[in-house]
Amino acid sequence: MSLRLRLNGAEVSVPAAADALLLDLIRATGLTGTKEGCGVGVCGACTVMVAGLPVSSCLYLAWCAEGADVWTVEGLTARDPALLEAFVSHEGMQCGICTSGQVVAAYALGLDNPGATDDEIREHLAGNLCRCTGYAPIVASVRAYLERG
Repeated sequence: MSLRLRLNGAEVSVPAAADALLLDLIRATGLTGTKEGCGVGVCGACTVMVAGLPVSSCLYLAWCAEGADVWTVEGLTARDPALLEAFVSHEGMQCGICTSGQVVAAYALGLDNPGATDDEIREHLAGNLCRCTGYAPIVASVRAYLERG
């Protein structure tokens, strides 16, 4: 069966099994920026935006996204280049496994609380684990993104 949704602003129709996960569907389209870190929804590496909310795509059944707007790290950074620029200029990435989830979380925070304090940024990013312990540059990156003018 085919699943229809808007992926990074483009209408797509993709084959999907009844038990397909959104993460697998996204990666099957060639968008490989979204990563599987833990596979159980606790690390944040697979975070994408669905209908304006961040979700763990490794737990999200693809069929639940039928007709929805789904945005991945590729689409969000193309839509808002300041997002990636902040992470690059403030060295908010190391190995890259968590980066896509951190970037999507930063975007979501910008929608929800663009004036967030550093403590609020840390709290918002609590669901995104960095194995390289690069949290200080990640917080600096998100701060820079939120302060863009």
